[in-house]
Amino acid sequence: MADEQLFLRSKVIVEPLVDRFFAWPHTIAPVQAAMNLAFLQVPMLESYLQSPAVHVAASNNPELRGGYFINIAESRADEVRDLLATIRRDRADMLRFADAVVSGQEILRASATGFDLTPVYPKLPAELGGLVELAYDTDNQAQLRFMEPLVYRSNVYAEARQSVQLSFETGIERPFILSTPRLPSPDVLELDIPFRHPGLEELFKTRVRSTTLSHLREALGLDDAQAAQLSTMLSDRPSLAPDRHIQSGGRVRYFGHACLVLQTPEAAIVTDPFISADSTAGDRYTLDDLPDYIDLVLITHGHQDHIVLETLLQLRGRVGAVVVPRSSRGNLCDPSMALMLRHQGFPVVEVDDFDEVPFPGGKVTATPFLGEHCDLDIRAKSTYWAEVAGKNVFIGADSSGIDPTLYRYIKNHLGTADLAFLGMECDGAPLTWLYQALLTIPIPKKMSDSRKLSGSNAEQAAAIMTELGAKEAYIYAMGEEDWLGHVMATTYNEDTYQIKQIEEFLTWCADRNIKAGHLFKKQEWRW
Repeated sequence: MADEQLFLRSKVIVEPLVDRFFAWPHTIAPVQAAMNLAFLQVPMLESYLQSPAVHVAASNNPELRGGYFINIAESRADEVRDLLATIRRDRADMLRFADAVVSGQEILRASATGFDLTPVYPKLPAELGGLVELAYDTDNQAQLRFMEPLVYRSNVYAEARQSVQLSFETGIERPFILSTPRLPSPDVLELDIPFRHPGLEELFKTRVRSTTLSHLREALGLDDAQAAQLSTMLSDRPSLAPDRHIQSGGRVRYFGHACLVLQTPEAAIVTDPFISADSTAGDRYTLDDLPDYIDLVLITHGHQDHIVLETLLQLRGRVGAVVVPRSSRGNLCDPSMALMLRHQGFPVVEVDDFDEVPFPGGKVTATPFLGEHCDLDIRAKSTYWAEVAGKNVFIGADSSGIDPTLYRYIKNHLGTADLAFLGMECDGAPLTWLYQALLTIPIPKKMSDSRKLSGSNAEQAAAIMTELGAKEAYIYAMGEEDWLGHVMATTYNEDTYQIKQIEEFLTWCADRNIKAGHLFKKQEWRW
């Protein structure tokens, strides 16, 4: 088998890990990763070790779905204890840096009274030296600004944290990614390599182009046991869909959640790729349905369900560029997606509002994104306007219609949308669910609950449509697809507020003869 031409099997999945926790921007970008490690993940491991049975029971309680409970059997508690000890020993620099951020913020709050900040620098913890600038905003509020490119070159960023697990998709929901670390398992191939490792690109190219086991063994640096395990994940034939390309016109396919694939015979664009590997299901488009080459991947924002390393790593080497919105440069809650992805080996184009990115036969324009980030000063978020085969497609992601006049500016600049895709998770999780580890001052629950990760409700979605003048409207599924549970951890029924709001919006569209739908699993548009 060593020299036989082989392809990666369809149902192989990858889980990218940092210190065995699932990788997403806030666990990779060094400042945010240090804060999450110190103030979320380490305390969670400590809590688990105090009462493993409580964590396991909570993890399996439907009413607590998406909570921060570790779903690892009590019989493996010693492995969790070893993981915690390893983190405390090997990530001491990160943990000290996180403590220094909190101390630095406290010093700044006490010392920054509107006067010259120069005397404050010597008071800061040594761990922040050379990595921050102190500044007032025009309301005389002081802040720490992190020099993010420098932090990537400091001992706070450790590629040694990174590893990859390869296994088969079983159809059984995996543990929630924000809480449960992934321990070794006999049916999982462990690769102790960083995400940017060129061997990973070689491996995942074999979804579309054959290679040999001996080549992959050398590229990945595998031992005999690892090579034997990898061989079970390879096949002598590809599993690619025969209709993954088109010969004329244009096509949009919905791959689930917020993932769209826009195609012409000359080009392909993928938005927020979060794609199933299970081609046996038959009710969804999967990795097998992707075109062999993707000109642009568009990322709308940095939440864990929109920038999904599990999928992105499998596309590296097949992508012309990943397009990401520009961050605010140094804001604690707004890490740079461009920096993060470049350090993982991706070609990146960073855009601001109304920047244009051409592709063969068309172009993408970045458009503004409002709300959905708990009123935090997060600017790394963008919707997009794609001009594809004579159609204008508005890719709205989770942007909110809290100020519909914004969309009038978009229409005045770009014209009328033929298709509009919107998110309507209109009662999202509270501020502390995703951002707790970054908050250096405790937030009252009532305050946190008032600031949610919410997109548009029916009224706001209708206002967006009115201003855009769009001819058709489609609402993304909100984590309803069954293969997304390990990331989304959402549960809805026909009486859920979000579902009722979607129904109200669809009625509004029907009353105005606007073609509309609530997307689920797969759909296709051709012209």
